[in-house]
Amino acid sequence: MLGAALLSMLLPGKAHAEFTVCNQTLDVVNLAVGQKVDNADQTDGWWTIGANQCVNVIREELTNRYIYLYATDVFGHAILNGSTEMCIDRRRFSIRGIEECWQRGHIAARFVEVDTLEQVRWTYFLTGNSP
Repeated sequence: MLGAALLSMLLPGKAHAEFTVCNQTLDVVNLAVGQKVDNADQTDGWWTIGANQCVNVIREELTNRYIYLYATDVFGHAILNGSTEMCIDRRRFSIRGIEECWQRGHIAARFVEVDTLEQVRWTYFLTGNSP
């Protein structure tokens, strides 16, 4: 499976997703994604990813080198320990801006920065010992 995912990133052709997150844990996770959109920071969520499942979270070719991820377990406990503070909400959301989350009625969360090395497609594997 890992070989197939890596192969799909290397072969040209029609790709269905450009940033995919694969949950290689035994738990269901909820995922939020942060990136630059029209020169502004934006966070979007939630994607629910079952154990040993993959979800396409960005469907167009990547234009940002850095993508930010925040994941929780079904109880709402963070399972990624990041250092970039961005905004989330309890329900499905799309939030422009990452500053003053609390003052704007959102929740501040620490996202993990993923360096895509300026590739146009990337797959992130969420494991039990992800950073």
